[in-house]
Amino acid sequence: MNGNNRLWRGIIIGIVVTFIVITATLGVVVASNYSHLGRFVKVVSLIKTQALEPVSMAELVDGAMKGMVEALKDPYSVYMEPKAYKHLETHIKGTYGGVGLLITMEKGNKLTVVSPFKGTPAHRAGIKAGDVIVKIDDRETVDMDIETAANLMKGHPGTQVTLWVQREGVDKLLKFEVTRDKIKIPSVNGQILEDYPEIAYINITMFNEHTGRELGELLAELKEKEFKGIILDLRNNPGGSLSAAIDVAGYFIPKGPVVYLVSKHETIPHNTEGRREKYPLVVLVNKGSASASEIVAGAIKDTNSGIIVGETTFGKGLVQTVFQLDGGAAVKLTTAKYLTPAKNDIHEKGIKPDVEVKLDPELESQILMHAPDTEKDAQLLKAIEILQKEI
Repeated sequence: MNGNNRLWRGIIIGIVVTFIVITATLGVVVASNYSHLGRFVKVVSLIKTQALEPVSMAELVDGAMKGMVEALKDPYSVYMEPKAYKHLETHIKGTYGGVGLLITMEKGNKLTVVSPFKGTPAHRAGIKAGDVIVKIDDRETVDMDIETAANLMKGHPGTQVTLWVQREGVDKLLKFEVTRDKIKIPSVNGQILEDYPEIAYINITMFNEHTGRELGELLAELKEKEFKGIILDLRNNPGGSLSAAIDVAGYFIPKGPVVYLVSKHETIPHNTEGRREKYPLVVLVNKGSASASEIVAGAIKDTNSGIIVGETTFGKGLVQTVFQLDGGAAVKLTTAKYLTPAKNDIHEKGIKPDVEVKLDPELESQILMHAPDTEKDAQLLKAIEILQKEI
């Protein structure tokens, strides 16, 4: 035992000396936490010499890194092993095998659906924004981190996953047997409304690296039909790329800031050059509109570039940055919060619509699945009513 203690103490001392050479700041941190490092050495030694089950040093280091990130008590920050990071990269690019849900961890360690992606297996099955996933197959989700939950729902197209859901207003758990599919969603789609030929309807389902280009192409196509007003539907849009949100906002607001990013060190405005489309605009939002979609809605509202219709948005005003590590791993950290152009902090508050219109909870899933529905969609009908007075 003593020999092992000396070995591990020697290793740690070597690491500490190296760190001090690299940066005096980290050296001060190490020195001020020497007792903690001593306990760390002791735990490593005990695991290696006393634990019944063998474990490699690589596994111990991975566990330590996970623990460091978990100490932030931030559900959006996570250490990702190579497999999890690969899944994240795939998601950002817009294709993966899974059910098509954006999830978050709300207070009380509740795994909550921010929104289902339109047209995906989860959406078709009837899972809704605000649903709490209590079990994935045979795994309880209490104290489960977001990345683990997401990975459990992903898999090869054609395979099945069972989700047990708690829904507000429903006494018993709901069981959804969902067959995974290749999730490849065009982030932008739209059309001229058949019964209202002067109105262009544009739906953005998420923000990825292709969204700005897709929106530009769609607008160019629709302009040939000489519309006079735009309805921009951001309902159940879970967000995504910050740069895509800035690009999209640039189509609708004048030159100036789209969003302010407030980090530990500075506040940086992110501006648009102002490619503003000169059309009356109504934006549709609901509680499933989150993150990047809130950036766009907030910019449009603060610059008086359009009217917001629907329900208060989700309220995710934090920005995560992914830092790549050696060996294919990565760490995702919350590095900033964002403020709207009027410097409003919407985190855990959301953006309140200019005109509040709620959908019947019993009909909402079907209405949004078949959007645009100009017969049953009360939010869309209100947007049409507003535009007709302006065009």
